[in-house]
Amino acid sequence: MANSDQLLYRDLKIVNELGLHARSAAKLAKTAQQAVDGVWLQTSQDEVDAKQIIDILTLGAGQGDRVRVRIDDPADQQILDRIVELFNTGFGE
Repeated sequence: MANSDQLLYRDLKIVNELGLHARSAAKLAKTAQQAVDGVWLQTSQDEVDAKQIIDILTLGAGQGDRVRVRIDDPADQQILDRIVELFNTGFGE
């Protein structure tokens, strides 16, 4: 179980112009696949497996949308931090 000071999720805003399209979804999934346990991407309507490109694309998340990225295991904190960096830098686009 996680310590109360360990945050297993981050609420993020999509800043890149094209939103979560194929290229950004691929970068997100590739990073999430390095996690030991589950990584989840959630909008107000759906939650999907962040390790699966097609799942990410089904969200239809665009620029300005807010999403929550959640990890199941505190050991994956570094992966969560890398995903946050992807979002904050607009996936390098």
